[in-house]
Amino acid sequence: MAEVLRRRRSELGMSQAELADAAGVDRRQIRRYEAGEQQPVLSVAVAIANALDISVGELAGLASHRIHLSGDWWASWQTFKDGEEIVTLQEVRFRQEGERIDVETTTRGLDVEEGGYHWRGELRLWDNEIVMGWYAATDGAVRSKGTMYFVLHPHGQYMSGRWVGLSYDGSVVTGWGAMARDQETATATIEELKASEVARA
Repeated sequence: MAEVLRRRRSELGMSQAELADAAGVDRRQIRRYEAGEQQPVLSVAVAIANALDISVGELAGLASHRIHLSGDWWASWQTFKDGEEIVTLQEVRFRQEGERIDVETTTRGLDVEEGGYHWRGELRLWDNEIVMGWYAATDGAVRSKGTMYFVLHPHGQYMSGRWVGLSYDGSVVTGWGAMARDQETATATIEELKASEVARA
């Protein structure tokens, strides 16, 4: 448990103090658990596992073949407005519980006047390879909503695919999409997808 706790906390970029606050336990207890000096009682283990976005079984060291995708990501989208292509880039936050991933934007990417908006969605991870789900705008006046389908990189560092959704004028549109753990990879991936489409045409 001590090793899992240290590794997962590090993956999430959490300090011992932040984990203690999130789990509602004393900071000294987290140090003791990570040092292997003590084991938490079940209720505390559940609170720590929830704070780390893993199951109690995983916290206890049971093998998991699931890729962990929780954290801050960058999303890049090929969209269109008034017939012109626009490539947007915005920050999104993943919160994974098992195979389900809640995703929510933390930035708009574009100004509201240019068509930028906040959205949230729910994704599902299939066989550590496919990520698919839905999205819907959370800005009141924006009616955009649709679906997403991505192929995940084997190490879970980025994903690429397509979105299909309702545009601002009511028609169904589609475009390339890419999400990555860093801005540069998200941008490079969307450009590769666009180039591959041109090459096939």
